[in-house]
Amino acid sequence: MKNKLRYIGIIPVRFASTRFPGKPLAMIGGMTMIERVYRQVSRVLPSVWVATDDERIAGAVRDFGGNAVMTSTTHRSGTDRCQEAYATIGGGEDVIINIQGDEPFIQESQIRAVMECFDDENTQIATLVRPFDATCGFEALSDCNTPKVVVDNSMNALYFSRSVIPFVRNAEAGEWASRHQYYTHVGMYAYRAAVLGEITQLPQSSLELAESLEQLRWLQNGYRIKVGITNCETIGIDTPADLEKAVQLLEGEK
Repeated sequence: MKNKLRYIGIIPVRFASTRFPGKPLAMIGGMTMIERVYRQVSRVLPSVWVATDDERIAGAVRDFGGNAVMTSTTHRSGTDRCQEAYATIGGGEDVIINIQGDEPFIQESQIRAVMECFDDENTQIATLVRPFDATCGFEALSDCNTPKVVVDNSMNALYFSRSVIPFVRNAEAGEWASRHQYYTHVGMYAYRAAVLGEITQLPQSSLELAESLEQLRWLQNGYRIKVGITNCETIGIDTPADLEKAVQLLEGEK
């Protein structure tokens, strides 16, 4: 029988951003980005909260009827912000799902896929990957802003890297994607409540510092990350140019 776990979704966001200040309040099709993310997540999870360090964002969330909790301005990662939020508003849920606040087109199936990772009672942390489409070419595969993930036979992550891993020997780089199924990382995490409390107490690790990927801290300290697969393409909004693409996509769907 599958475990009957209780889930809470937390969307950690901040107002300050080097490339796109005020991003959570940017408008997409007559709705703020944070509202669009919140409503998508609420289709699956009964308890959803926005964790922020800015009253403007908290006020906007409350204005559309959402839940918001104020958190520290000093957090280095969304994981740390989720932990503080859960310590404040958590109701004893078993699993916390950390949803990116700049993914307005997040799909219900993606949230369910990360939840299904916890059907395995040994799962401590879960995340998602997307099979890389070989037709996109080596330039897309080698983009350092798109982390690659290597998994074991039980779909546990072995390593995350900004480099292309694995290296395919005796083949030209342009052939690699057709010789091996690569996976790219989708930045959604879920953690058992006790594990979230533990990993946020860990110091930054050497691998994390080298790659600037916080999940490597967890792997380096012996935690296991279960991986779910999604084939959904979504758009993460990092810059105003990304926002324009998202608006165009939304208009194209009408």
